[in-house]
Parts: sequence; C-alpha cells; structure tokens
Amino acid sequence: MKRDVFQAIADPTRRAILVLIAVQAMTPNAIAEHFTTSRQAISKHIHVLLESELLTQHQQGREIYYHVNPDKMQQVEIWLKQFRDLVEKRFNQLDDVLAKLKTEQK
Repeated sequence: MKRDVFQAIADPTRRAILVLIAVQAMTPNAIAEHFTTSRQAISKHIHVLLESELLTQHQQGREIYYHVNPDKMQQVEIWLKQFRDLVEKRFNQLDDVLAKLKTEQK
C-alpha cells in the first residue's frame, strides 16, 4: 500500500527520523537509539516512511541502511512553496500599506 507523503510527515517521530537520516544513512538500530520508544515502534514508523517513498533502503552485507529520497521530499517543497509565495505576497502588500501610511503622516 502506497501512503501519502503528508500523512507520513504528520507524525513528529517520523519527521525526527527523516532529520536523522538526512544527515547520514542509518540502520534501524542506529535510528532506534535516538528514541525512547521501542524498536518495534520505530520499525513501524520506518515502514510508513518507506511506503510513502520518503525513504529508500540499501542492503550492505547483513545491515539495511535507510536513506532520504530527495525526489519525494521535493514534493513537499513544491507544496510548501505555494504558501511561502502567498505569505510573501501578503507581507509585501503590508509593507506597501505601511510605507504609504508613513508618508501620509509626514
């Protein structure tokens, strides 16, 4: 079952896992060491991130390493850009109004 990217990043633990793995590829045990929850709970979070394709896995010997999938993260960036552009436009409009008010007061 393929999951939605936004469903996957809705959970703070999964976001924290993404931040950890963004720095370097990690094994499930290495990831679990950073959390107080059980190894099984972390495995479930990793599974959701894999289903949403935010993570990829690579087997090296007996170990599985997880990597962030930058292509899928770009989907999030594109979605957020819409809001960043909208907020920036509104702040620019506010700047214009404030500048006009300031010049009218002089």
